[in-house]
Amino acid sequence: MEQNPNPSHPVRAELADGRELLYFFDGGHAPAGFLAPPDTRELPARPATSQLRYDALSGEWISFAAHRQTRTHLPVASECPLCPTRPEMASEIPADAYDVVVFENRFPSFGPEQHSVDSPVELGAARPSHGRCEVISFGPGHTDSLASLGIRRIRTVIEAWAHRTRELGRLEGVEQVFPFENRGADIGVTLHHPHGQLYAYPYVTPRTENHLARAAAHQTRTGRNLMADVLDFEVADGRRILERGTHFTTFVPYASRMPIEVHLVPHRQVADLGELTGPERDELASMYHRLLSTVDALYPTPTPYIAGWFQAPKYHEHRGEAWLHLQLTSPRRAENKLKYLAGSEAAMGAFIGDVTPEDTAESLREAAARLESHAHAL
Repeated sequence: MEQNPNPSHPVRAELADGRELLYFFDGGHAPAGFLAPPDTRELPARPATSQLRYDALSGEWISFAAHRQTRTHLPVASECPLCPTRPEMASEIPADAYDVVVFENRFPSFGPEQHSVDSPVELGAARPSHGRCEVISFGPGHTDSLASLGIRRIRTVIEAWAHRTRELGRLEGVEQVFPFENRGADIGVTLHHPHGQLYAYPYVTPRTENHLARAAAHQTRTGRNLMADVLDFEVADGRRILERGTHFTTFVPYASRMPIEVHLVPHRQVADLGELTGPERDELASMYHRLLSTVDALYPTPTPYIAGWFQAPKYHEHRGEAWLHLQLTSPRRAENKLKYLAGSEAAMGAFIGDVTPEDTAESLREAAARLESHAHAL
């Protein structure tokens, strides 16, 4: 299999409190003469590592990161910590211009320590919330979005995701790496600037455990991979397909939980973003751009969403069943209506759909057609 021909070569730097920062560049290499400027701020010491507590009823670990109560909350543009540093305001990014930047979160849910911890899993169990949380800023423009930044920038973001997945996965005690983007105040973002995050968990997440258990049971029962069969099922039905490329397919899943839900799935089984070839990453950048643009074209105002990459955990008995894929969801069920997780969904995890997946797919196809017609008219 062809390897990625344009690996990223980020420039590393250190922030005033010791956090790591990396500059990624469109095209893969820093411009001639680029030097990472120093962070001249005076910052307080980093917070202590949070605590994980075990919920014996659900079998899940919960991280308590009380220091996050003081994190920056929806600052005005002139005080945005993700904008480039200016003479009148030093931000989290010391440079006065950049393409893509990744840095350790100042208010992490996991970390900053990373160590393997072996402690009893029983009622009352607790352990340090080791791991790492990083912020990825998609560009310097405060009012941009990942879609508006275009295909080339998304390609750079993919390289950054893959690079960080590889490096974070090597840290001691890290079990799973999750790149994701929360977009829009209705989702709960605390910064309007276009950005995402990467979480390096010290355990395999509950959703991943469930996915892998279902996939293992399917393999035992049928001898086939579950995601491969899901993809074949959606393609054969066709009603929920949004786009089918050479390497990827986007579709609204048969049993969507949210009013807007789209999965983007590679045609071959890969464990994580780092295993994608150069041509696959190129197509992914184009298809992801069209997906984000289409979601935004549904209504006159930008649509809030959560987009998360499901990657294989580092160690798991069913890791061989994992299949990289993106899930994009939005609670927007109409132009001025949101779906809230009320009693059945929030308490019981039993979802009730407001919009059929077929109707959502048709609305997205119509939005994509409007975008294409507008592009041809220009």
